[in-house]
Amino acid sequence: MSKSESYTQFHKDGSLWATGQLLNGAATGYWEWFRKDGTKLRSGTFENGHQVGEWPTYDQNGSPYKVTQM
Repeated sequence: MSKSESYTQFHKDGSLWATGQLLNGAATGYWEWFRKDGTKLRSGTFENGHQVGEWPTYDQNGSPYKVTQM
């Protein structure tokens, strides 16, 4: 049985850029991406390394302004 592992990546300045889960090296589950100022940029879900469902993009105030259907 495979186990998922937490994944975190940072901008060059050390601020959080992305966070999510990997399963056998592929993105899985819910992920979030952030701007350097810490506001959420985008979020969405992966299945077997592929984007699925709705992927909202957020404005500087954290409100979704665009939703892409994968």
